[in-house]
Amino acid sequence: MGDTGFVAEFCTCGAELPPDARFCHKCGKPQRDEPFFAAAEAPAAPEPLPQLPATVAPPEIGFHNGLALRVGLLSGSLAFLASSLPFHPAFRLLFLLGAGAFAVYLYRRRSGFPVEIRGGMKMGWITGLFCFVIFTLLFTISFAALAVITKDGSMTAYMRDNLSNMGMSQDNIRQAMEIFENPVQILGMLFWLFVTSTFIPALGGALGARLLNRN
Repeated sequence: MGDTGFVAEFCTCGAELPPDARFCHKCGKPQRDEPFFAAAEAPAAPEPLPQLPATVAPPEIGFHNGLALRVGLLSGSLAFLASSLPFHPAFRLLFLLGAGAFAVYLYRRRSGFPVEIRGGMKMGWITGLFCFVIFTLLFTISFAALAVITKDGSMTAYMRDNLSNMGMSQDNIRQAMEIFENPVQILGMLFWLFVTSTFIPALGGALGARLLNRN
């Protein structure tokens, strides 16, 4: 209990006060400065609830996604270089399949977002499209150069010797020379190349997304 302080023996009205009197029993005048009731303590303000970070939706994988385009260009370039090596055609298909899976892995790592199977197919398709575009550009340049070369018989023989030195068989060399002379076969070859170059990496992207999501 706190100190009650000094209490006068007589009130100003002349009445004698009992010890520890709060009021004068005659005139009712308060004899202490302290309040009769203690002031109620103000309730403490509630602690604010922690704000959860807003969920950021992963960007859609497509041609409007700059990161997807950069990853697709890099993966497509690597796929083109690997498939251009003198391996069996089955290995080239594996390179395209692996390029799609690698594109999903690289995009997932750089963006920090998981890639669903549908997004993995898109990422692989973009990779294969870049691979096809690179091949088409180089093929067009080579075709234009070869169209000029084949007008000279000596240059044609020189081209055949170079293809032979690269390891191509005589049958493949003959087929290659026939393709350059037939526009219909060129269009058919490009169409088949487009299908395989985009479908197989898209399949690899779907497989890569599924495996990465399981891990």
